[in-house]
Amino acid sequence: MNSYDVKIQNRIKRMEGQLRGILKMMDEGKDCKAVITQLSAVRSGVDHTINVILSENLKECLLGAKSSEATHESVQAAVDLLVKSR
Repeated sequence: MNSYDVKIQNRIKRMEGQLRGILKMMDEGKDCKAVITQLSAVRSGVDHTINVILSENLKECLLGAKSSEATHESVQAAVDLLVKSR
């Protein structure tokens, strides 16, 4: 099981707050430009968080790899996850 850094968890909580704020904006009938701006900020935050988690996981996998085949598999799994997240 992975352990997630407190910074990553705080980042997720911030995005959660942004999403709640977006819902409130929508309930209040705010301008679509403002809503889209906030949604773009959340998407950017999600993308960055995915990249941080993937890079940390890849480092752990590579340091723990016992063979070049295991290293190749770790890199391929990370690439697959990155492609899937897009």
